[in-house]
Amino acid sequence: MREWVVKRRERTRHLIELGGLVVKAGLVELTGDDRAMLYGALLSIAGNLQGEERDHALALWARRGRREFEAEAQTKSGAMAVSPSPAPPPSAG
Repeated sequence: MREWVVKRRERTRHLIELGGLVVKAGLVELTGDDRAMLYGALLSIAGNLQGEERDHALALWARRGRREFEAEAQTKSGAMAVSPSPAPPPSAG
């Protein structure tokens, strides 16, 4: 496969994953899917990262994100562990 095709697919996957994070965070529902509002919020975050509190904000957000990912993983693994066993086939009668 051509190198540019591979790079395009990698970029597309990356963008889809980033969009998934916006959805996962609940921002789509909380903003009524208002793209201008979402963009403004992201610009505000970018502005915060250009200030003196950059390192503090990055550490705080990374910690919170890791906790949420871990909680989600525990919820998923817990749901799998307690999922009901399949119902037995109906008896022929």
